[in-house]
Amino acid sequence: MKKIAILGSTGSIGTQTLEIVRDNPDLQVMGLAAGSNAALMEKQIREFHPALAVMWSEEAAKELRGRTADLPVKVLSGMEGLLALASDASYEILVTAIVGMIGIRPTIAAIESGKTIALANKETLVTAGHLIMPLAKKHKVPILPVDSEHSAIFQSMNGEDKKQVSKILLTASGGPFRGRSRQELAGMRAEDALKHPNWSMGRKITVDSASLVNKALEVMEARWLFDVELDSIQVVIHPQSIIHSMVEYVDGAVIAQLGMPDMKLPIQYALFYPERRPMAGERVDFFKLGQITFERPDTEVFTGLKLGMQAARTGGSMPTVFNAANEKAVAMFLNHSIGFLEIPELIEKCMNHHRVIENPNVNEILQAEAETYEYIEHIKEN
Repeated sequence: MKKIAILGSTGSIGTQTLEIVRDNPDLQVMGLAAGSNAALMEKQIREFHPALAVMWSEEAAKELRGRTADLPVKVLSGMEGLLALASDASYEILVTAIVGMIGIRPTIAAIESGKTIALANKETLVTAGHLIMPLAKKHKVPILPVDSEHSAIFQSMNGEDKKQVSKILLTASGGPFRGRSRQELAGMRAEDALKHPNWSMGRKITVDSASLVNKALEVMEARWLFDVELDSIQVVIHPQSIIHSMVEYVDGAVIAQLGMPDMKLPIQYALFYPERRPMAGERVDFFKLGQITFERPDTEVFTGLKLGMQAARTGGSMPTVFNAANEKAVAMFLNHSIGFLEIPELIEKCMNHHRVIENPNVNEILQAEAETYEYIEHIKEN
């Protein structure tokens, strides 16, 4: 029996992880954590019987306690609850699918407790990779990527000498706005950005895919996960989303991982690594597919990718500012208070305003996030 806990159980990755649990009776859920959806959390508790559940808000936790008063589940709230779940001794693998930088401290606590990390929280490595990776090495804790691209890279490196990697080719679908001009993007609404052509994802990450900011975050994450230089990572637009990423070696050989665009595949791979399990679902039909194509990303139109690469090269606390500004801007876009092109504009303003901290600690990372949010509020008021 393999015992797991999930941070972000009511979100897209969390619910798909629980679908895998349904199909694999030798997986047991020991703990769940979510934001504010007490109704869905109650359903999950009744089905999967975790001993511990955490809600981010105390109000949601109070509601959940009422809903589950007949069940033997302990309900906690806030960061204290997340840290308690992260360091709980009852499970082996923590799936970190929670959105935002609130995932950093629980991930650190889980690593220090010796948990294997199935990582779906980009912000953890984007903002604190310089802290997380040495800590994981110190505690001999595996960090297994759940993102489809990073899982593909991980699989393409299996059995190979990582010192012989020449280049990582990080693929991107191009999102719903691929090929559009800046003039066309100016009129795009949240409803348009949420129509991803290939993947079913949460709202925030779907908008990030439309702006290519998501790909910039993935470049930063790949840098830390695979210990490579930024210049060794190349973003390639691949509209069919069949090749999930590739690795080029010093002899010119390229190894790729292919499959249908289904997040359950990398989730299951992380949960059972190094074992591969049968999984129901559509398979790639190469005759039906016919062709696969590739394009260069247009960083003059999708400036979020260019800004992300700039933040990555600057390093220190700048990736935190890039990420925090994007989070706030995307929330405003989804709330119809700014236009699509204003997302990278806000990011750039915040980056230009920030004074970089080299090698920030966790408190400095969270302070940089808070200051970025405050600066955006100041911009809105003026």
